[in-house]
Amino acid sequence: MRERIAILGSTGSIGVNTLKVVSRLKERFEIIALSADSNADLLSRQARKFRPKIISLRESFLSTKIRKLIPSRTKTVFGIEGLNEIVSRSDVDLVVFAISGTSCLIPLITAIEKKKRIALANKEAMVSAGAILMNRAKANGVKIIPIDSEHSAIFQCIYGEARHLSKIYLTGSGGPLLNIRKDRFDRLSKAFILKHPKWKMGKKISVDSATMMNKGLEVIEAQHLFQMNEDRIEVLIHPEAIVHSMVEFSDGVVFAQLAVPDMRLPIQYALTYPERSACIVGNVDFSKIKKLSFSKPDIKRFPCLGLARQAVKDGGAAPAVLNASDEETVKNYLEGRILFSDIPKIIEKILSRHKNSIKDEPRVNDILEAERWAREETKLLCSR
Repeated sequence: MRERIAILGSTGSIGVNTLKVVSRLKERFEIIALSADSNADLLSRQARKFRPKIISLRESFLSTKIRKLIPSRTKTVFGIEGLNEIVSRSDVDLVVFAISGTSCLIPLITAIEKKKRIALANKEAMVSAGAILMNRAKANGVKIIPIDSEHSAIFQCIYGEARHLSKIYLTGSGGPLLNIRKDRFDRLSKAFILKHPKWKMGKKISVDSATMMNKGLEVIEAQHLFQMNEDRIEVLIHPEAIVHSMVEFSDGVVFAQLAVPDMRLPIQYALTYPERSACIVGNVDFSKIKKLSFSKPDIKRFPCLGLARQAVKDGGAAPAVLNASDEETVKNYLEGRILFSDIPKIIEKILSRHKNSIKDEPRVNDILEAERWAREETKLLCSR
């Protein structure tokens, strides 16, 4: 019997690559549900090819447009309620969370409570509500398999040896600004900022890579996924992007996961775990690699990484505030309202204004309220 899959965010880069993996392993998987934010055209093409039982879009006004383009038996739902309906279905075994942002938080909690297998590509929900998600996953016996290349690498390296884990090394290419002076950042075009040297990604995560906020969010995510204190997670710049992360064990031995930079690899691993399937992309040709280099990030040039670490130390709802403010500043940068250099400045101001009265584990409502406040305050600063 084939495993039945729902892909939330099927029109983004992760979702598209997940469908490529499923197409290659169609004897193992069946697509039950797909969802998109607003890309009705691509979603309708996917629906015609994979013939899911149900699809979801963010807004109901898109129903008229897409209804004529999809198979007649495919049900259409909308919004958070629609995503909750998808993850609650009895004919869904595995849910791939490829939606960016914290809009997937409630559906993710629902999927955990429904005891679905989860392949997680969304980092924002784990950043904002990691303790809640991991506690509920443990209580429901649910395993969350990370899709992010770095966290997938860590997950693979510690397989069967998690109790001996001593330190995590999160690697990152350094993004498009690695060798560019900080005083030139605001003179660069958005097209340059969005052109990652190694990965093809969506706009938001591409900007986060350029500011290195992406690594900061990954530190917070790794803290929750692998139950590791922030001060034992080190970020290393690795421009070659061959080593996707490393772990150090209590005896000083270091394991590294190496592979070509292609998201189909961690996606395939998450879908087939605990098994491995045949290689879907090319192998690493070590004879052509001249060097593997590592260096520490420059926090002065990329302060977002430091802001993320501070949010971890502040605890409570601070990571949720950091994440929401980052989403809003990136949106305003892409829409031309603020400069690239304004992103960390505004996030820092929002964090300093936040009255972080919740020091214990915040509840879901606390997190949603902190995010709402952070977005509104960030919008005000971006409009000045």
